[in-house]
Amino acid sequence: MNELKEYLPIIIPIAIAQLILLVITLRHIFTHDNYKRGNRLLWVIVAIVGMEFVGPILYFLLGKEEE
Repeated sequence: MNELKEYLPIIIPIAIAQLILLVITLRHIFTHDNYKRGNRLLWVIVAIVGMEFVGPILYFLLGKEEE
């Protein structure tokens, strides 16, 4: 238990950043209709399953349509 308390100052900001990135990604997915690759359902699944930064980053690199 003491080891976990040592890592909390590192884990908490990373978890908060991860959740913020997920919320921004999902908001963008649900407010836009056009994607470079795939469709809305695909990107929602990728963003949620790959929640640990990978899913949202993949969406912004590969799926987000340039405006």
